[in-house]
Amino acid sequence: MQEPLLRADGLDYDTFPEAPESPGERARAGALQNRRVFLATFAAVLGNFSFGYALVYTSPVIPALKLSSDPALHLDKIQASWFGSVFTLGAAAGGLSAMLLNDLLGRKLSIMFSAVPSAIGYALMAGAHGLWMLLLGRILTGFAGGLTAACIPVYVSEIAPPGVRGALGATPQLMAVFGSLSLYALGLLLPWRWLAVAGEGPVLIMILLLSFMPNSPRFLLSKSRDEEALQALTWLRADSEVHWEFEQIQDNVRRQQLTGITPILVYLQTIFDSTSVVLPSQQDAAIVGAVRLLSVLIAAVTMDLAGRKVLLYVSASIMFVANLTLGLYVQFVPRPLTPNSTMDIVTLGGTEQPPATAFNYLTLIPLLATMLFIMGYAMGWGPITWLLMSEVLPLRARGVASGLCVLVSWLTAFVLTKYFLLAVNAFGLQVPFFFFSAICLLSLLFTGCCVPETRGRSLEQIEAFFHTRRMSFRP
Repeated sequence: MQEPLLRADGLDYDTFPEAPESPGERARAGALQNRRVFLATFAAVLGNFSFGYALVYTSPVIPALKLSSDPALHLDKIQASWFGSVFTLGAAAGGLSAMLLNDLLGRKLSIMFSAVPSAIGYALMAGAHGLWMLLLGRILTGFAGGLTAACIPVYVSEIAPPGVRGALGATPQLMAVFGSLSLYALGLLLPWRWLAVAGEGPVLIMILLLSFMPNSPRFLLSKSRDEEALQALTWLRADSEVHWEFEQIQDNVRRQQLTGITPILVYLQTIFDSTSVVLPSQQDAAIVGAVRLLSVLIAAVTMDLAGRKVLLYVSASIMFVANLTLGLYVQFVPRPLTPNSTMDIVTLGGTEQPPATAFNYLTLIPLLATMLFIMGYAMGWGPITWLLMSEVLPLRARGVASGLCVLVSWLTAFVLTKYFLLAVNAFGLQVPFFFFSAICLLSLLFTGCCVPETRGRSLEQIEAFFHTRRMSFRP
């Protein structure tokens, strides 16, 4: 038998004693028995695919528009910073709306509603003939992304059984990474307008699939729709042995009534333009996207084995090393100038360096360090923070609080993204990386002091633990 959550001994924690093990429960833990949960999860996280795709849309588009011959679409540095950062304002608004929609429409319908601003936003950017259309398209796709960021982790955590909740909890981040990688890959082949057209596809597929999926049983119970909740849980578990789990949820409802990832992703290709590496910056960005995808896959596989806290420790440590390496590289290694560079955001030390006459292997450091940083983030702080949000928040506040978390997250992301280029111009590219390194150290401290280990526990057991008001956070 698994140890109590966080070693919280005592009768006050065992609110929901473990049911006797039976062949039906052992079968339910298998992947085949959870196939409907996997299908519902896949349908929902297509919204995260669109979110990841839209987030990094500017990475290949900003360099293209800086070179545009159309005066209405040509971007200067200030316009480029707004085009890159305004997405986060839309995402913050989406998180704010989720505080209402999550509990008003429900988790599933809120995810489906996000398709409307997403589709309109992509259409505006595909047909843009002026900067205002580009900015409005970014705001709308950002709004959809913020809404899904608040709703999808809650939906997935509420439909998943404890044994696979960690793995399924990583799928929103996994699909967001896959969406970003798809954008980087398509950016090598398609013009920027067709990149927006391609973004419409996953949105339509998401709407179609979610139409056949059930709503969250916990949400339905919170609205006193008990019969619908039982039907939804029975469909998700693909068997009739759900009454023990249903009674746990029902009893619980009755008793209740800053790492720098966003600016780096948004300006990834622009940052790579500042160094002379073996491959063009577009290909470097695609390579980093592939590493990010692989890292989230690792997190999905290990989250239910190693636990959340271990991965958070490893993640923050890797990000600290990577950011510190990037900062030291920019501080002490002269920047090579390339004749075809579109990068004009930084001049180190206010002096120009002579053009590089031969390839210098030191210029691989930014690519390798960025890959390391993305790997660290995608292994832990990327997927686990949103999973923990959906796990530790009480049911009665989960809809509102998840929206508030997204709102704060994306307002912070807006500040970082909007002023990233300005800070680089004023102080040098090394300063943001040193700042992000300090944040990673604080993340390590926060994990050790304040983050519980929730692996293998039902949402009702986690909530019961917090009701005991214990302050022991040992794994």
